[in-house]
Amino acid sequence: MTMSFNPVRRWASRLVMATGLFLFAGAVMADYAMEFQKPVTSIATEVLKLHNLILVICLVIFVVVFSVMFYSIIMHRKSRGHKAAKFHENMTVEVVWTIIPFIILLSMAIPSTAVLLKMDDDTNADMTVKITGIQWKWKYEYPDHGGISFISSLTTPADQIGSPRFSRAGFKAGARKGENYLLEVDNMLVLPVGKKIRFLLTSQDVIHAWWVPSLAIKKDAIPGFPNYMWTRIDEPGIYRGQCAELCGKDHGFMPIVVKAVPEKEFEKWVSLQKAKQASAKAAGSKKMSKAQLMAKGKQIYKTACAGCHGQNGEGIATFPKLTGSKIVAGPVKNHIDIVLNGKKNTTMRAFRGELDKADIAAVVTYERNALGNKTGDVVQPTDIK
Repeated sequence: MTMSFNPVRRWASRLVMATGLFLFAGAVMADYAMEFQKPVTSIATEVLKLHNLILVICLVIFVVVFSVMFYSIIMHRKSRGHKAAKFHENMTVEVVWTIIPFIILLSMAIPSTAVLLKMDDDTNADMTVKITGIQWKWKYEYPDHGGISFISSLTTPADQIGSPRFSRAGFKAGARKGENYLLEVDNMLVLPVGKKIRFLLTSQDVIHAWWVPSLAIKKDAIPGFPNYMWTRIDEPGIYRGQCAELCGKDHGFMPIVVKAVPEKEFEKWVSLQKAKQASAKAAGSKKMSKAQLMAKGKQIYKTACAGCHGQNGEGIATFPKLTGSKIVAGPVKNHIDIVLNGKKNTTMRAFRGELDKADIAAVVTYERNALGNKTGDVVQPTDIK
């Protein structure tokens, strides 16, 4: 007795099994997000609608094509006595399969172009914010509001990050991760609700990309080249994003946090930032105690220096250690100079535009009296020229 071999039944049974596994997997992964983040700008809403439209078009094409294909396979198989037809240069078929794809492409291209043109229109903005990508943090400047500027850096505790750069620094990797793991910063970008905001993007070193999904804005920050984009946020809230361009070893530690607030609250925040900057400027002409410099320098070292030189000054990979280094143990003026101006043809960048006089005095003092170094030197803000 022999059994007939039917490939159609075999593939049909496999299709049923695959469908069952897919549905089961969907039930298991029910907690995973399958949709865009909630849109909070008009552009984000239009992008979501465009995505859904094209998804529906693709789904219709999928259903039609596979329905015809499976119908043909099942109903016109050889076991039912069907034979393949032989024909070519059928003008009707040629015209149909040219016109239909053309219509499909038009149905996608027209709405897509309309949305892209709106995304590119940064004219008539109410305010401008300059964004500068820095390995590996963001600098924000408000030229329309008294030149307010600050650096935004990652604040996720090091013991939550299972990275060699932290474990070598004496931290225990594997601590319970927080709610906003790798998406939390010390200084948020604060913006007013209901205002058209124009962003000017650039970079100090390599190509970065500023991306916040809820706002539907993403563009590259390129060294020496200005890029522009805009947004108008409809709802107050906190919206998080990341650098979306591979920019070096700490690319994954370069988050973006935008805080959208009502206009009056934004004006209060602007006044507070102006007062802070005035206070920092005044501190540049004041004498600070060694304890004050060490405390301030320790905090700055953690956010600005530890990523390359290690939490304890032990160095990371090709990045030099500070413990017992010639720069730290050598003349103070050389130490100040390299922090201020960086070093050419190396990854040591200039901190002149990131840190004020008090910050630089503090971090130099800390490096020369901590991290295994005991020079006893105290650098004052007035020593920074």
